[in-house]
Amino acid sequence: MFRLRMFRRTDKFFDMFNEAARNIHQGARVFQQMLEDFRGTDEQWRAVEEYEHEGDKITHRIFRTLHQTFITAVDREDIHKLTSALDDVIDLIEASAARMAMYRVSKPTPESQRLAGIIVRCTDRIVQGVTALPRFELIHEHCIEINRLENEADEVARTAIASLFLGEAPPIEVIKWKEIYETMETATDRCEDVANLLEEISLKHS
Repeated sequence: MFRLRMFRRTDKFFDMFNEAARNIHQGARVFQQMLEDFRGTDEQWRAVEEYEHEGDKITHRIFRTLHQTFITAVDREDIHKLTSALDDVIDLIEASAARMAMYRVSKPTPESQRLAGIIVRCTDRIVQGVTALPRFELIHEHCIEINRLENEADEVARTAIASLFLGEAPPIEVIKWKEIYETMETATDRCEDVANLLEEISLKHS
């Protein structure tokens, strides 16, 4: 009981975790909107990039606070790992948007739109999981759903990549979309990493 009370009192890191999670989810939604109303402009990519920049600021603020804090309620290593994992998610969302802009794709594919939707759902669950810390019984269901969504994204990406080599798309289009699909699927892998870390932290403090 004492550890749980101390955990709740030391809330500065969890406030910043919540800020990072919300930033990721908002960035994912902007990316999804980019694909729903695709214009193929750098401005659309830049709108997603703004969230990546904000994520970097939050990450640096957490690390700076960690270095300035002598005692933390959560293991310092866990704070560092969760912060890095959250940052990885928004980095990969931005990387997916950047590749679409850089490769000048003409329009999104149904598979890319589906993957973007899965990313949004994963990041929504991340927000809910981070908000629920350290209550394992509340976090667990969100982590299970993130794992399920990651499996769904893996299947969508695998099928989409396989179809590239079965159709008549020009080789350059195959190269472009293969990399985009893989980047988007990796974003869901990093969401799963966040889920695993949330479970680890909550179990230590349950």
